[in-house]
Amino acid sequence: MAEAYLELGTNLGDREDYLARALALLEGTEGIRLVQISRVYCSKAWGVLEQPDFLNVCLQIDTMLQPLDLLAVCKDIENALGRQVRERWGPREIDIDILMMQGVDIDTPTLTIPHPRLAQRRFVLDPLSDIAPRWEFDGVPVSLLAETLRADEPDQVCFPDEKATQRLAELRGSSK
Repeated sequence: MAEAYLELGTNLGDREDYLARALALLEGTEGIRLVQISRVYCSKAWGVLEQPDFLNVCLQIDTMLQPLDLLAVCKDIENALGRQVRERWGPREIDIDILMMQGVDIDTPTLTIPHPRLAQRRFVLDPLSDIAPRWEFDGVPVSLLAETLRADEPDQVCFPDEKATQRLAELRGSSK
């Protein structure tokens, strides 16, 4: 099995419910084992700024799936949860990104691992630091990348949302 890290984000509808349902679908997928989940973080939109705030979580999984197969699973889950393709970096019901995967360095028209903008996004680095602070991206630990980005880009607003973290835990508990 390969260790992999995913990021889930949502800014439309019942955001915690979208996260809980996506997690349940991932956990129910053969070849994927959920290892750990970060706290839920709230962040301002990135790219297209005039939209609701996002909730984001990062997860560590173990998977037997190949990278493109894992991408297909992520896209199937997004579709199952009603994701509508709008503008790039626009609002979304759910978004699932593959951030990193053990032993994988791939760059195709449909998938790049490690995620090419990982080091530019607090909404990825902050939750990823919760669960994988020592994991390295381009030779630099994720925790140091997060610390550097917080100092260099203070207007990138991202903070742990304890209320959303608690609600997600409750939703996940009630679905089991």
